[in-house]
Amino acid sequence: MQRLLAIAWLTWKAAFRFRLFLVVAALLLAAVVGLPLLLQDDGTARGFTQILITYTLSAITTLLGLSTLWLSCGTLARDIEECQIQVVATKPIARWQIWLGKWLGIMSLNAALLALSGASVYGLLQWRANKLPAAEQEVLRTQVLVARGVANASNHKAEIDTQTEQLLQERLQQTHVANADLSEVRRQIRQLVKANYQLVPPAYTRRWQIDLGFVKNFLHNQPLQLRVKFNSAERSESGTFVGLWQVGVPGTTKFWRSTPMSLSPDTYHEFEIPPDLFDSKGVLTIDFLNANNTSLLFPIEDGMDVLYPEGGFTLNFARGLAIIFCWMALLTTIGLASASFLSFPVATFFSLAMLVVVSSSGTMADVVANGTVMGVNEETGAVGHFVADVVLIPLFKGLLAVVNVVKNFSPIDSLSTGRAITWSELGAAFGQIVLLFGGIIGLIGMALFNRRELATAQGNQ
Repeated sequence: MQRLLAIAWLTWKAAFRFRLFLVVAALLLAAVVGLPLLLQDDGTARGFTQILITYTLSAITTLLGLSTLWLSCGTLARDIEECQIQVVATKPIARWQIWLGKWLGIMSLNAALLALSGASVYGLLQWRANKLPAAEQEVLRTQVLVARGVANASNHKAEIDTQTEQLLQERLQQTHVANADLSEVRRQIRQLVKANYQLVPPAYTRRWQIDLGFVKNFLHNQPLQLRVKFNSAERSESGTFVGLWQVGVPGTTKFWRSTPMSLSPDTYHEFEIPPDLFDSKGVLTIDFLNANNTSLLFPIEDGMDVLYPEGGFTLNFARGLAIIFCWMALLTTIGLASASFLSFPVATFFSLAMLVVVSSSGTMADVVANGTVMGVNEETGAVGHFVADVVLIPLFKGLLAVVNVVKNFSPIDSLSTGRAITWSELGAAFGQIVLLFGGIIGLIGMALFNRRELATAQGNQ
């Protein structure tokens, strides 16, 4: 451990020698203090706070991520190129200890910078909240600066898959479909089946039954919130649509009925419902009456959620920062692994290319969904085909499987909407991001560094 700490201390000295620590700390504080002066919000304390959390934490993550990649690539690659690593390698210390010591040094730098910037964001939030009127403070304490669990409606995946295959077989018996078009026909049928679970026609009542599970035992006398989102293919004159809600146990007097609500499409709406409206099994029944002349579509993924209190904001905020710290651990591992066999410029370029791949996951998801890189013709709705699809589609599926594991842990979205980040989510993030992916990449990096010929590294450049 003494050897690892010695290498970590040398990494700290290098960071101060490059002025990196001071520059990044100044940029992080400038982002935390400067962004609130530039941001435009909807005029409410809740809207401003949500935007503040989103943009400041996004800026912190971006700055820390770039500086982490730069330092992790530079601290090892430059030591090799400038022949400084030979002095260390001649000491009674294994190469894997050098590699791991640098990882610990960079991560301790990240811990200090993340703690500094995170404490600044938290202090700013609390300071601004205390300056608000009592009514606005209550909104923040119950809807934003809080940790709320989420209970989702069923996604009906099994039913949708079964009905899709049944309809597809009926289509194939009636009409010949080429093998090249089979995936597109299946996708279209699936969208039609899925629409039946999402659409609410005019003057029609849609019912959701959401199982709160074991958490029902802790929700007695606790008010809940509904978060809803819908889309509409047509516009109304006022830009909003009217809906009526009823929540409670069917066939009993234990229910709550809303007044007509005027709601905007394509946006989230949250409203509170009285406590103890679920039945003895913890099932909450929600009815919505569409009082409009057009159909409304509630997406299966996020159209209906039940929010319930689960904890305080302080600990939730700390868990969110811990997940960001896990992201930094993976970036550090990628940077050091790249520098283990590449020069500083190439290692930096390679690491940044990996970030571009992650940021392009939305495009890759569209390509996989369409089954081709050619996309869908907006006029005809036809899907093109490309020869490289045979290679690219499986490749994109594999990349998405890896990228989504990392991106599924999104503490910024959860913190800005007041959703709870549980200990199990933090443990899963640490296990999958740091131990699994970071461990595999780290072992590869240490193996490459161990096999690299340091004595001739300078002459090979």
